[in-house]
Amino acid sequence: MSFKSLIANCMIQWQYVFGAEMKKNNIDMINGPIASSIIIFAIPMLFSGLLQILFNAADTIVVGRFSGHTSMAAIGSTGSITNLMVNLFMGISVGVNVVVARSIGMRDQEGVDKAIHTAISLSVVSGIGLSIIGFFLSPFLLESMDTPPDVIEKSILYMRIIFLGQPFNLIYNFSSAVLRSDGDTKRPLYYLTFAGILNVILNLLFVIVLKIDVAGVALATIISQAVSAFLVMRALWKGTENVKFCFSHLTIDGKKMKEILYMGVPAGLQSVLFSISNVLIQSSVNTFGSLAVAGNTAANSIDGFLYTVNNCLVQTNLSFISQNFGAGKKDRILPIMRSSMIITVTASLILGAISLVFGPSILSLYSNESEVISYAMIRVRYVLTVYFIFAFEEMTVSSVRGLGYSIAPMFISVFCICGFRILWIFTYFASHHTLGSLYIAYPLSWCLAALSHVSLLLYIWKKKNPLRAGNDGDPN
Repeated sequence: MSFKSLIANCMIQWQYVFGAEMKKNNIDMINGPIASSIIIFAIPMLFSGLLQILFNAADTIVVGRFSGHTSMAAIGSTGSITNLMVNLFMGISVGVNVVVARSIGMRDQEGVDKAIHTAISLSVVSGIGLSIIGFFLSPFLLESMDTPPDVIEKSILYMRIIFLGQPFNLIYNFSSAVLRSDGDTKRPLYYLTFAGILNVILNLLFVIVLKIDVAGVALATIISQAVSAFLVMRALWKGTENVKFCFSHLTIDGKKMKEILYMGVPAGLQSVLFSISNVLIQSSVNTFGSLAVAGNTAANSIDGFLYTVNNCLVQTNLSFISQNFGAGKKDRILPIMRSSMIITVTASLILGAISLVFGPSILSLYSNESEVISYAMIRVRYVLTVYFIFAFEEMTVSSVRGLGYSIAPMFISVFCICGFRILWIFTYFASHHTLGSLYIAYPLSWCLAALSHVSLLLYIWKKKNPLRAGNDGDPN
């Protein structure tokens, strides 16, 4: 497809989505132009993710500017542990996306309804359990990571409050996955925008006016999460042609739960194991002191912008492949993969270059301490400039999962990314104790995983022929 035709198709889709004839928020994923539909579908989700990162960055900026680098380090030191415990359930939301999208593509309304109510029930139960576990384990986990003594008390307080808000977080993410499965990425954007603005206002109130430091940032976060969860549940309660929530139908259907967990748990376990390796990396960063931790926190915030762009395109690819696979539109799957790959790799290349060139100026928003910025730029150079490798790897994984293969990519990621990073930390980094020798583990592990996942996709394509055989069983 030429650039000119791509722009023309985008304009057609834009008019369709936002024109006067459009009476709902959904994108048609199984008909019409592919590349332009992917872009139009991804744009609201991209803005949602970027807004979420901006609002999270606001937490760091407000604390860094008005409470100092120790408070910023306290927040940063909790991220890898929080992700470790939350990512399993975020992975299950991938299963929600796949199962609901396939049911919609198959026009199985009963299956859609059961999947929705099972997903919401799982989010509530999981969120409550996660809050209890996280609240009581926070001191132990932070101490086991060698969190610097001058930040650990603040870290424990911040982490405990954040975990109390996890039911709202999971409800929002599972419900948003349901809306995405139906082609709706606009309303989550609206809700997140409102909740994020509220988060920033509360940050300023709690930190600058009331002087309650990291506790204020955490309270602002969970209040905004509660608001976003309420708004997205309200949208599901009002319903659309395909998806509608009813409180009286809340249940856990055994068959649908199995399908969701079958697709979601491997993705979640992969994320958990990623987080374990990231916990080890964070522990290694901690050995360089609170200034290095603060610098890593600031750079990680920029990293979040790149990850969000990549992740929204990965989720878009997953939704498109799943719904087309369920609808039997298998001739569209290869063009979907190709278009998604080109878009996400290009975006990562551009953003990586921007991070390198404008990194110091961007980082100065987080801290005016030159040492913090210097430490942060080490991560920018070693990780963000080559983020396109990660984008390529994740898009390949998404394509494999969209075809119904979930377990094999999990094992590849475990060995090639998590295993490699752990081995690297205890071997090369142990004898070359510098931040550069630590951060280079990221791109090296991405390369190894990318090669393995491409091999898996080619094997599926040539040997299993899922597009011709109509594979609906257990592919793994």
